Amino acid sequence: MLHTFVVHVENKPGVLTRVASLFRRRGFNIDSLTVGRTERPEVSRMTISVDTNPDQAQRVEANLYKLVNVLLVEDITHEPAITRDLAMIRVATPGGARTQVLELVYIFRARVVDIAPESVVIEITGTEDKIDGMVELLRPYGVLEMVRTGIVAMRRGASPGPAAAGTELATLAAESNLRQLA
Repeated sequence: MLHTFVVHVENKPGVLTRVASLFRRRGFNIDSLTVGRTERPEVSRMTISVDTNPDQAQRVEANLYKLVNVLLVEDITHEPAITRDLAMIRVATPGGARTQVLELVYIFRARVVDIAPESVVIEITGTEDKIDGMVELLRPYGVLEMVRTGIVAMRRGASPGPAAAGTELATLAAESNLRQLA
């Protein structure tokens, strides 16, 4: 089963390597990994999807907490969450195919971000299933190149609240800095 972890970490060099190495050492293949800054400049947020069973997921969470720069780990697999992926797809458009491809762009609420004489580049954002569906419909025209960002996820509704989460992360970051100084 695909598990989705949201991991808040200190925004420092080498943290991504340590997190990825943890998964490698335990023999897990990361299905998707995205990292970006948060509303707090000293904190980055990782969204990690990994195929594992519930027992292994608990072990992964526990092991992530053992890493020095990890501040907060959430397994949001069974939580109401919003997930999005972004893809750019270069599609061949010889002859009359351009009109048909542009109709698919409209249907999927995607955007054309580049047009060349024999191809178009499409940008699409949505669930992995939505992007997979569009890619399958574009294959007969000729998918020349594709890149995907990996998923980003956020809990729905009013989770702990930005103030509470921010205070908790600030406290954890301060404690982590004290541990490193000791």
